[in-house]
Order: sequence, then structure tokens, then C-alpha cells
Amino acid sequence: MKLIGILTSPYVRKTRIVLNEKKIEYEFVLTDLDSPDSIINEFNPLGKVPCLVMDDGKTLYDSRVIVAYLDTTTPVGKLLPNSNRSRADVRCWEALADGIMDAAVLIRLEGKRPAAQQSQEWIDRQMKKIHSGLKAMSFHLGNRSFCHENAFSLADIAVGCALGWLEFRFPGIEWRKEYENLSQLFDRLSERPSFRETKPL
Repeated sequence: MKLIGILTSPYVRKTRIVLNEKKIEYEFVLTDLDSPDSIINEFNPLGKVPCLVMDDGKTLYDSRVIVAYLDTTTPVGKLLPNSNRSRADVRCWEALADGIMDAAVLIRLEGKRPAAQQSQEWIDRQMKKIHSGLKAMSFHLGNRSFCHENAFSLADIAVGCALGWLEFRFPGIEWRKEYENLSQLFDRLSERPSFRETKPL
């Protein structure tokens, strides 16, 4: 099994953390997304990471699809609950965290455009999504130690990756000062080997 990705992508990090928590062996294949010869183009028609290449050559792409599949491959480190309602709750946490990452990535991409072509209105719209998402995550977390039913799950992985990427790419967003419970959750998650080994540099 191979995972194609880059070291700084929060979506790739989410997938790597799941692989680590599930104790699944894999080969991590780094690629250059800016290169026309990037290996990702051979396996994902959208040219996006992460992409999981299975032993039979079939591929999965989109981190949400990949991590949901990985959780079914072994009972070790179960990350998604069996009951439909609880499973939906965890996936909703993941969607919220991914939405924050989506907005942050769009801001970063907009910042790479020539200054004259950048839209501050677009940046402000995405920034509003980030702050609304952080507020919602903090509210729903409350005083619990984990996002869902006080047990480590995919919800925590997704939230940890979102917060980690904000800290990495957007230090000006001072979410730690505003949301102490998110800061404490992130610190606890950062102590796990899966998070330490995938921290973006």
C-alpha cells in the first residue's frame, strides 16, 4: 500500500495519522504538485493529494474517503463508531474541521496570486468561515477531553489537523487565546506519536 502526498498538506496529515493509529504499514511517496511530471497525475485524475494506491493497483482519493476505508480494514484503533447516529456525529466533526482547512487553503492560494488580482472580499469570506468554524468546534467540545463521547476518534484527528495547520500557516489567527478548550485538546493530541511524527515543518 502506498500513500502519495506532500508533507505540509493537512489532508495528507490526517490520512497519515489514521494509518499510524491503525498500525497499518504503508509506503509514503512524496510528490511535487507543481511539477507537470508529478506522480500524482498517474493515479488521481484530479491531481490532488492524498491518494492511496492499494496493493491491487486500485486507488482511493479524497482524505474522507480514504480514512473511512482504512477504518474498516482492521479493528485496531477503531476511529468511527458503529452506530449510525454516533458515526454521523463524528463525520460531522470531520466535515467541520475539513471546512476550516478548505477555507484556510483557499486564502493561502489567493495570497499566491498577483497582488492586483487578489480579492480581499474573497479572503474575508473565507476568514469568516474559519472563525465561525472555530467557534462551533469550541462550543461543541465544551469541557470534554475529546470531541465525541470522551473517546479518541476520527473527529479528534480531523480537528487536530485543522488546528495544527492554522498554527503552521496562520499564526496571526490567535485561536489559542480565544478558545482555551481547543488549545488544551490540541496540546493533548500533539503528545500522541501519530501527531508528533506527522507535524508539518
